[in-house]
Amino acid sequence: MLLRICLIVAILGAGAVVAVNFVMVKPAVETVIQDRATQKEGKEAAQKDLATAKKDLTTARTTLTNTTKTLATTKTELDAAKNNAQALEAKNTALTDQLAKATANNEKSEALLEKWNQMKITPKDVVALQDNLKKIAMARDGAEAESKLFSTQLSLTQDELNRLKGTNNVNEVPPLPAGLKGRVLAVDPKYGFVVLNIGNDKGVLTNGIMMVSREGTLIGKVQIAGVEDAQSVANILPAWRRGEVMEGDDVFCN
Repeated sequence: MLLRICLIVAILGAGAVVAVNFVMVKPAVETVIQDRATQKEGKEAAQKDLATAKKDLTTARTTLTNTTKTLATTKTELDAAKNNAQALEAKNTALTDQLAKATANNEKSEALLEKWNQMKITPKDVVALQDNLKKIAMARDGAEAESKLFSTQLSLTQDELNRLKGTNNVNEVPPLPAGLKGRVLAVDPKYGFVVLNIGNDKGVLTNGIMMVSREGTLIGKVQIAGVEDAQSVANILPAWRRGEVMEGDDVFCN
């Protein structure tokens, strides 16, 4: 009986100890559980924040890429706009210069017109004066050509007179430079002489004899009657005529 009582007392004591320990440990356990829950919530929040940060970083990178592309495009467009502006500025400068020149020419024209008005000369009068000047120039050129022709004829006549007198030494035929070639510039069939495109500059000598050919065919011979710096006059020798000498025929030494 005593043993039972001791056993019961021991059991009750142990229960009291357990109860005391439970009462003392429970707050600590609850604190640990609460801390774990708080840590879990913090971890979950941190994971959410990390996921959000990663998403924001991806968005930022995408935005940066798009911004870079937009910036490059904008720079290209800006460069094109600058080039276009420079081209327009150059064109504007050129047009300004043209306008200035046109204005200056217009002022000159107006000043000239004013002079005409003061002189009581109309543009028609100016055109008429220009036509008259052209006619005078043509007449002058014709007179000069006629004078040269008369001079040539006079020279030929003098040579013929000297020949008849026996004073021109026609029998003395001087040698001409080897390989001498030329061309007939003009022909006077009435007086039987030609004008050649060679003269003192090529070594042509008075009384020299030259052959006349056309396309390799012998036409005749001519004898130099008068020599100038770049031209000469020659008589057509009737005894050697094989055809009509024409402008453009070739002449050469035998």
